[in-house]
Amino acid sequence: MVKRRYFLAGAAALALSMGAGLTFTSNAQSNTLTIYSGRGESLIGPLIEQAEQELGLDIRVRYGDTAELAIAIIEEGRNSPADIYFGQDAGALGALADARRTRTIPARLIARVDRRFRSNSAQWIGITGRARVIAYNTNMVQANELPSSMWALTEAQWRGKVGWAPTNGSFQSFVTAMRLLEGNDRTLEWLEAMKANGTVVYRNNSTIVEAVGRGEVELGLTNNYYLYRFLAEDPNFPVAHHYTRGNVGSLINIAGVAIINTAANRTGAERFVEFLLSDTAQNFFAEETKEYPLVEGIAAPEEQLPIEDINPPNIDLGDLADLQGTIELLQRAGLL
Repeated sequence: MVKRRYFLAGAAALALSMGAGLTFTSNAQSNTLTIYSGRGESLIGPLIEQAEQELGLDIRVRYGDTAELAIAIIEEGRNSPADIYFGQDAGALGALADARRTRTIPARLIARVDRRFRSNSAQWIGITGRARVIAYNTNMVQANELPSSMWALTEAQWRGKVGWAPTNGSFQSFVTAMRLLEGNDRTLEWLEAMKANGTVVYRNNSTIVEAVGRGEVELGLTNNYYLYRFLAEDPNFPVAHHYTRGNVGSLINIAGVAIINTAANRTGAERFVEFLLSDTAQNFFAEETKEYPLVEGIAAPEEQLPIEDINPPNIDLGDLADLQGTIELLQRAGLL
């Protein structure tokens, strides 16, 4: 859905339509905590229920698309009922911070996460990490054939054998990172070369991994945690991960939270952030959603390469907020 990507291009009608028919009780009066979550209920619903019990809060969650919920908060202005925004990537969080819709997270909480995975000005904090990977079909590709960089995918040997999802938010954050590291011209060159090489378009990460498993394509550009949903159903699912390491192909992005600057229940919001950084919640993400915990001392998901071994590129994740520039580049490349 292309409209999702016009992050900061003015979407008042969309935001208002999303809010139509919704009513919220004053958080200050009822001790409720209202969360706008781009993370799906199937992923975080059980953790929300546990937070309610441990924190004694009435937590109300509005689930939806990460970008559209950020747009809604911006357009709702001071009337937004949101206390917490839980986004799926740093770009969305950075956009909210740039729009001055966030408040500073206390230092005692910010300090729990490595500075690579949080806002430099403490406006948002990463809760989990997700690595960009190349998923490959182990029956069709040998390990010694795998590419060492994203540029190798433009070569003739991979013509029509790679899947990607240009309308997907995580892919667009990856492209934004490439723009930061290699510049717009070089990134456009890569996008056009990939298109010319017959790269196959899919709807999202799940459909890419599924297609790789079927042998429809041999490689797929995706995030690390999707594969494990398929392996849980079929331990023989013929897909594994490849990390290019040290370049944009090994980007570590985050899912994270921000406290909205008009939050009625700021105390509850801070307590909820603290809960997400607890050993309980961090272990939940590692074990249940197979994402990387970002608090020191919590083990990475089983069978996944630790972050320190991936050697991700050195970029400020807050700079991923410029999704509009990425949209324009993708349009120039004829991908949107």
